[in-house]
Amino acid sequence: MAILGRAPAVTAGGIRIQSLRERANVSRVYDCSEPLERTRGIAEAVSAARRGELIVLPTDTVYGVGADAFTPPAVSALLDAKGRGREMPPPVLVGSVRAATALVEDLGTYGQDLIDEFWPGALTLVCRANQNLLWDLGETKGTVAVRMPMHELAVELLKETGPLAVSSANLTGRAPARTVGDAEKMLGDAVSVYLDGGPSGHAEPSTIVDLTGSVPRLLRAGAVSEDKIRSVVGVLLTDEDERDDQDDGQDGAKAAEDAVPAPRAATEKDGGKDDEKGAEDEAKPSLVKDEPGPSLTKED
Repeated sequence: MAILGRAPAVTAGGIRIQSLRERANVSRVYDCSEPLERTRGIAEAVSAARRGELIVLPTDTVYGVGADAFTPPAVSALLDAKGRGREMPPPVLVGSVRAATALVEDLGTYGQDLIDEFWPGALTLVCRANQNLLWDLGETKGTVAVRMPMHELAVELLKETGPLAVSSANLTGRAPARTVGDAEKMLGDAVSVYLDGGPSGHAEPSTIVDLTGSVPRLLRAGAVSEDKIRSVVGVLLTDEDERDDQDDGQDGAKAAEDAVPAPRAATEKDGGKDDEKGAEDEAKPSLVKDEPGPSLTKED
């Protein structure tokens, strides 16, 4: 076990003394490849999270920095550590599907199918948050982004802590941490416990899909490809689709404008009826479960 970030000690009569404040600022790194260190590390991480402190944990995508999702000051500390504001609320990681469903109002039409296919795994789902929950993740607009990772250590920890607000363990604008050392360099003593699980599984973060609308929308491309998502939901909206719709709308408006006949004076014979008919015929736009012990099976 490595002890990092220790402030200079005060001595009295040759005896080393360390204040409570200094102890709180000590970051502890646990090598979870060693069984004893793993056990100690998880226990320390659970205790730190319950005290409202930050922890770093490995996941199946990149390393994450986590805080108790139901402790607002801890969530604020997480955002501060990353240099991020409340307008960018963190996702929530869970240790079971049952824990996830308790956080949301409903999964929509496609949520359960996506969970069955990709959980545990690198897919984050944005859903309407359970309105009865007392928490403050930031400016969520009534939603929550939730994911169950495919990582044994992470799931074991999450079953002990309950839902954690977790964001990539990096400073905003910097590359996500793929090792505990990368995370430590960026976050330092802002984190109480670092769990070293070796290099992370993917170089890219999770894919994020918004399920709050009638049609799923891709918010961030990631480890799960668009094609795989579409194989489950059929239709998946993207920013590119939105741009195409805007371009089509502009082209349609231009075409309609070009198609309007030049005005002509009405004669006594037609009384302007031809003009009225032309206006009527003008084309209109088309609107067209938290159980003991780690489990990484979909039955959770």
